[in-house]
Amino acid sequence: MAISNDVTSIANTASALSDARTSQAISVAVLKRAIDVSAESATALIAAIPEAPSVPNLPPNLGRNVNTTA
Repeated sequence: MAISNDVTSIANTASALSDARTSQAISVAVLKRAIDVSAESATALIAAIPEAPSVPNLPPNLGRNVNTTA
């Protein structure tokens, strides 16, 4: 029964391809969720950075230059 074996082989191949597509779709969905969570975490970390305190009574040019010859 060569025809029966061919039909079974085709069915098995189609089933394997369908499983592969499903697995790939799940992997992509998990990756997208992980990227979203990472973006949310990064946004939260950036929002948690305290603002630099202003220091009164210092000249405005102080701290703007770096001495690279020292």
